[in-house]
Amino acid sequence: MSKKNFLAPFMILMITMLLVVFAGCGKQPAPQQQAPQEPQVKDVVLATTTSTQDSGLLDVLIPIFEEKTGYNVKTVSVGSGAAISMGERGEADVLLVHSPAAEKKIVDSGAVVNYQLVMHNDFIIIGPAGDPAGIKGTKAGDAFKKIAESKADFVSRGDESGTHSKEKAIWAEVKITPEGSWYQQSGAGMGQTLNIANEKQTYTLTDRATYLAQKKNINLEILSEGDASLLNVYHVMQVNPEKFSTVNKDGAKAFVDFMVDPDTQKTIGEFGKDQYGQALFTPDAGKKVEDLGK
Repeated sequence: MSKKNFLAPFMILMITMLLVVFAGCGKQPAPQQQAPQEPQVKDVVLATTTSTQDSGLLDVLIPIFEEKTGYNVKTVSVGSGAAISMGERGEADVLLVHSPAAEKKIVDSGAVVNYQLVMHNDFIIIGPAGDPAGIKGTKAGDAFKKIAESKADFVSRGDESGTHSKEKAIWAEVKITPEGSWYQQSGAGMGQTLNIANEKQTYTLTDRATYLAQKKNINLEILSEGDASLLNVYHVMQVNPEKFSTVNKDGAKAFVDFMVDPDTQKTIGEFGKDQYGQALFTPDAGKKVEDLGK
């Protein structure tokens, strides 16, 4: 074999090996998935209505939010009126409430931004099985008329919450100012008010979610429901960082985004089905309020 013939296969082998090496060098390393950036300010103050707490919904949602984002939620569970007042003073970062008329005022004033529809359920009128005022099956306004006319005992939240605002709107609709010993005010949250109504065996107005969550502990029945005026709508919103420099802007936005996220909306729509046979809330992100309940 000639020297030329001997070197040819060797040269081909060397060229092939060099091409493999250069090709390997040209490859970029696969990008590594980065962990979520740790928030600079971890605490997020959430001012919310008692129904989101008493129903157990926040016990499900907040741990998910904290795990996903690294934020720590400090929940202040009060009536919607008190929660909205906290927002007006810049004492919270984000609000989750259900008092549309009061919400409109703070949206219009610029105290809050990023106002988003989250979910709804409904209000119901409950009372003792004996139904002394005979309201069973009547609409909300007629039920309140009968209660006032018969002076049957009624317990009101009396705390400027979303539930109390709805109750006052019904009294105003039927042109009645409730007063007298039959009309009592608890000045407490929904769960406590239900307990008082149960102890005294009186009528009261409640959101359905809290009633279902507390039903095993109370002996009061649903007597009036399904009225269009009893729709109970929840919104989430950020306290405006341009008005209040101390609010956690990023944390508040993260919470608003979380509440309208499709995965969270799915969780809201499933909440309560396994325990109560029905969802306690209907998810509504992306919808219009005027289309709810249709």
